[in-house]
Amino acid sequence: MNLRSRRRLAASVLGVGVDRVIFDEEYSDLIQDAITRSTIRGLIGFGAIRAAPEKGTSRGRFRERSRKLKRGRGSGSTEGSKKARNPRKDVWIAKVRALRWRLQVAREREQISEARYKALYKQVKGGQVRGVKHLLELMEAKK
Repeated sequence: MNLRSRRRLAASVLGVGVDRVIFDEEYSDLIQDAITRSTIRGLIGFGAIRAAPEKGTSRGRFRERSRKLKRGRGSGSTEGSKKARNPRKDVWIAKVRALRWRLQVAREREQISEARYKALYKQVKGGQVRGVKHLLELMEAKK
């Protein structure tokens, strides 16, 4: 049975789109016989024809994202890669300065000999020492 015209009339009466019109299967005979707007209105009042609820865009993803941004977890207005914002050379300079300072302090406190200081200094310069913790391990190993 073709209910296209009834669906169009019902959509017009309900003030919704054709896709939102729902016919109750139990009243299919009554819907089939309805040919005027007044009979369609009667079926709507009767409950045989109704409009599906409006579908909206879910805001769940937005809420989740806004919660994370509030905690400072988003990229925000960050521009440039990690290396562009904090260049490798600057990282290297900071690391080497920290290591050399640590070596200097150890030499002044006479925790390491002059020869050991020079050897470790060259290792730092050559990039063999990963960090301050590694340097301290190297200093302990030779004691």
